[in-house]
Amino acid sequence: MKGYYEIRLESIGGLGANLCGKMLGELGVKYLDLNSTSFSSYGSEKTGTPVKGHVRYCSKEKEIRVHSPVIHPDLLVIFHQALMKDENVWEGCDNNTAVIIALDEGRKEEADYIPGEIKSCHVIPAQKIAMETHSRINMVMLGAIVKVMGFGTLADVQKICEDTLGKKYPDALKGNLEGIKRGYEETVLRKQTEDFSEKKKEHSSSGRDKWGYDTAPMGGINPRFGNTVATDVSASRQGYIPIFIKERCINCGLCDSTCPDMVFQFAKGEYKGREMMVNQGLDYYHCKGCLRCVEACPVNALVRAVEAEHPEKDYFLPNQDLIRHPEYYLKAGPDGYITSESYLTEKRMEGGEV
Repeated sequence: MKGYYEIRLESIGGLGANLCGKMLGELGVKYLDLNSTSFSSYGSEKTGTPVKGHVRYCSKEKEIRVHSPVIHPDLLVIFHQALMKDENVWEGCDNNTAVIIALDEGRKEEADYIPGEIKSCHVIPAQKIAMETHSRINMVMLGAIVKVMGFGTLADVQKICEDTLGKKYPDALKGNLEGIKRGYEETVLRKQTEDFSEKKKEHSSSGRDKWGYDTAPMGGINPRFGNTVATDVSASRQGYIPIFIKERCINCGLCDSTCPDMVFQFAKGEYKGREMMVNQGLDYYHCKGCLRCVEACPVNALVRAVEAEHPEKDYFLPNQDLIRHPEYYLKAGPDGYITSESYLTEKRMEGGEV
């Protein structure tokens, strides 16, 4: 290995990128006979906020004397397809950068956000695999990373999982090992063509102005005020969403009280002949899928559903004027179609036959 091999993980709080980076660092030292460093950068660690992981490898004979964030990664790993819309995720990538994207079925149109200069792009349905194996997305991505970076074996990465998680979470070890195995085996190279769409050209990272010592804004201003560039936390969902059944709602407000992200929309209305604040449903752009509202609802007006089984039209708010950013529903909402599992969940709640 000449110089450094650098990996950048692009994720959000809740998907496990921090632990994934630590395990990659340990993998290099324990099983790959390499020197390695790893660290993450994040804010409040609240689920849904941006997280970046940085990993460096080099040969045993060389010291790692660089401890700054990875700017020009050899391997870029995107833990959720919704992150592809943020052009900062692609910063520093060129035609030598290999990319892995957790890209599930039904969201393939977001591949239009891949910059034109990316030539090696691998995809893996990480969320689907995590749900099927009862593991986590970070374990699936760990298997994919070892396969794509080209050094290390499946046995090596499974061993580091046993070392790190086996004693602490023995009941979850079997599912995590299966998630790693499927991530390793089911990662595929996505064919890139030279006929890039206009959207790809628009989101290309090449030719973009870079800020440095000579080009930074005068006065040291921060042009990205606030704690994050985008407030979309839909990427933190783990495959499930709460579905609101308005006919059952008694407008008690317990869902709103327990929701950590204030996604429920209330407006003046009438309930049982009385004027009161009436629940209009959820703003899914800010819903991270924790399902606390499902647990809190006393009348089963909120039920758990598989996100991929519900297209956007199934959970629009009845009163579109209440949606602060209606266009975001089309960008952040899942695709797919209604199939059996969500239907059966509702029938069980009603006490009917299944």
